[in-house]
Amino acid sequence: MFGIHNNNMKQHYKTSPKNKSALQSAKTFTALRNFRLDASLVIFHKIFNMNQRNLLASLALILFISACSEPKEKQTDQADFSAKAKELAQEFIIVDGHVDLPYRMEQGGFMVQQKVLNVSVDAADGNFDYPRAKAGGLDAPFMSIYIPSQYQYIDGYAKKFADSLITMTKQLANTYPDQFAMAYSPADVEANFKAGKISLPMGMENGAPVEDDITLVEEFQKKGIRYITLTHGKDNKISDSSYDTTRTHGGLSEYGKQVVAEMNRVGIMVDISHVSDDTFWQVMELSTAPVIASHSSARKFTPGFERNMGDDMIKALGENDGVIMINFGSSFLDGEYRARRAEYDEHVINWLAERELSKNDPEAVAYLEEYTKQNDPWSNVEKVADHIDHVVKLTGGTDNVGIGSDFDGVGDSLPTGLKDVSMYPNLIEELLERGYSEEDIAKICYKNVFRVWNKVEEVAANS
Repeated sequence: MFGIHNNNMKQHYKTSPKNKSALQSAKTFTALRNFRLDASLVIFHKIFNMNQRNLLASLALILFISACSEPKEKQTDQADFSAKAKELAQEFIIVDGHVDLPYRMEQGGFMVQQKVLNVSVDAADGNFDYPRAKAGGLDAPFMSIYIPSQYQYIDGYAKKFADSLITMTKQLANTYPDQFAMAYSPADVEANFKAGKISLPMGMENGAPVEDDITLVEEFQKKGIRYITLTHGKDNKISDSSYDTTRTHGGLSEYGKQVVAEMNRVGIMVDISHVSDDTFWQVMELSTAPVIASHSSARKFTPGFERNMGDDMIKALGENDGVIMINFGSSFLDGEYRARRAEYDEHVINWLAERELSKNDPEAVAYLEEYTKQNDPWSNVEKVADHIDHVVKLTGGTDNVGIGSDFDGVGDSLPTGLKDVSMYPNLIEELLERGYSEEDIAKICYKNVFRVWNKVEEVAANS
């Protein structure tokens, strides 16, 4: 049973005693390195006082000891980490909890009656296409059926829009059957992976299309929706949003509580990304199945940003056996990003204006490339790994963290080293360098979300 009964729930979540080996090897490296370097310094102190005749031999000895002072693991060439990361990216299934390709297709002018946006080849824009996904090892990007908040104020329009994006996604798979296939379960993803196809599971970002008709929850499940983000940027009929200060319901509405129960019954994962803190805690109390955060990060690194998850919430999600899938957007990773970006943009605008240049002029391209190297405002792959480290520390292991990039959804805010779907190996490389085992990385890439997905289906089957 995953429901929790306590009015003071935040105080009752304790970190479970899970395996912490993912962080231990890095500490071992540091201790061993320091010991050996200290030994080298002692030897240097003694031989420094020897006569001149032995000095050259002594210096040679120092160089030899210094060369041996790092553990063998630390001596591994950077290229070896990189090669191993690329190997694992192809060996493991990579599930990304949130990719906004369907909305990108809609915004690009694609209509259901026309030819689908061709992402089977290198696309001119965006963060996702088939060649880049294959290069990066991406196997199952959850296609976000994203419903902008303004659509929920027109009766019937949110549902109509959701239906159109679902149709687009299915048409993408039908148009390019050698590259893409729909997936409605972990078993489907595994079968598609063996066939060399990219799976297209679907999650609905914003529960507004459910409107006030509880039967629509099951209808969307039958259409292939496997998670629903309860709300988005504004409070809706289901729950309050982290971005909306109105706090219409004080968390879940009475109807929202019915929606959560119905999602448990029919086998749709409850996604708590975007919801208010009160909504989160009420979902934790009500849900009989594990819960996901499809594209959220840790609030520790972004103080005051309610859209991310607080430490107590991450611990609670771990106790619920759920998964937080880390968002790659720089504003989700680093609380200082917005200020850095504003300063960077102001400088670029002024520099271009003073010279009456556009960004595409050769002189501007050369200058901006060099300026960006020295003043990169974006976050980086290391920061994404910091968020993963933090979740591991809070939950006591690697069972409750995954990847939820928000590719095609966060604009020009993606971190250096993770600019598109070809770059997942960079994150794997960083995790390898930090001492994460291959099993840890497999959990982060797919095993954790598969566990939750399967459990949600099990709960539904037993309802």
